[in-house]
This record gives sequence, structure tokens and C-alpha cells, in this order.
Amino acid sequence: MEIADWRKKIDELDEQITALLNQRAAAAVEIGKIKLQNTAPIYEPKREQQVYDHVRAANSGPLTATEVQDIFERIMDVMRNKQKDRQ
Repeated sequence: MEIADWRKKIDELDEQITALLNQRAAAAVEIGKIKLQNTAPIYEPKREQQVYDHVRAANSGPLTATEVQDIFERIMDVMRNKQKDRQ
């Protein structure tokens, strides 16, 4: 494949990633509503660690486990803010 072909593939993957991130955000917003009803905290470090452990274990490369966790730390930060926005 040529560089243009790879870039087209990346664009397609980015669209899929964006759709999945929006689905994840919608789920996080719903969880935020439940947390609000139950006066539960938005920040749950134990749950976040479970997510990191899960994605690190599910990783098959070429990203390292640390790189995957770095990405998910940012995702979790954004999702936490989405939950706060709903309160």
C-alpha cells in the first residue's frame, strides 16, 4: 500500500474510534446520572484502576501496555468531566 492508502485507512479507523468514544461517553453520562441519584462520588479510583488493568490485559500491541494506559487515563479524565457536566 502507498502512504495515501494508509492515511485513508487511518481516517476510517479514526471515524470508528470517534463513534466508539461517543458511545462510551453516552454510557458514562448515564452512569453519572445514577451516581447523582445515589449521591455516589464521580471519581472512583478503584474502578479506574480496574479499567486500566482490563485494557492493559486486552492489549495485543503494537502499543505497549503503558501506552494504552496513558491513552485511557485521558479518556477516563474526559469521561469523568462528562459525568460532572450532568450534575
